Amino acid sequence: MSYVDGFVAAVPTANKGLFQAHIDEAGKVFMEHGATQYVECWGDDVPPGEVTSFPMAVKCQPDETVIFSWVMWPSKAVRDAGMKKVMEDPRLQPDVNPMPFDAKRLIFGGFVPMIML
Repeated sequence: MSYVDGFVAAVPTANKGLFQAHIDEAGKVFMEHGATQYVECWGDDVPPGEVTSFPMAVKCQPDETVIFSWVMWPSKAVRDAGMKKVMEDPRLQPDVNPMPFDAKRLIFGGFVPMIML
C-alpha cells in the first residue's frame, strides 16, 4: 500500500526563487531515494480562517505565502528507508541547500491513503 508524507509551511514571498531552487534539488533527492511522486504547490487561493486555516497553522505573516506539498512512496517501509537517506543526503544539508523559510513552522506528517482515484 502507498504511503504519503504531507507538508505545509509559510515561505517568505520574496524567497520564491530560492524556494524553487531548493525544491528542484529536493525533488531529485526524494525521487532518487524511492519516492514515486514529489509535489510542491505555491499558495494561490489560501483564505485566512477564524478558527483554523492553513495560514493560521503555520503562523503565516503578511509577507509570506503558504506552500502545500506531498511525497508519495510505494509503501511505509520504502518511505522509512528513503526518508532516512533523504535526511542524510549531502545535497539537502543546511550548509549546502538551506531551507528558505522558517522550518520551525513546518507542519509535516505521514499518512496512509484511504482512497486514490
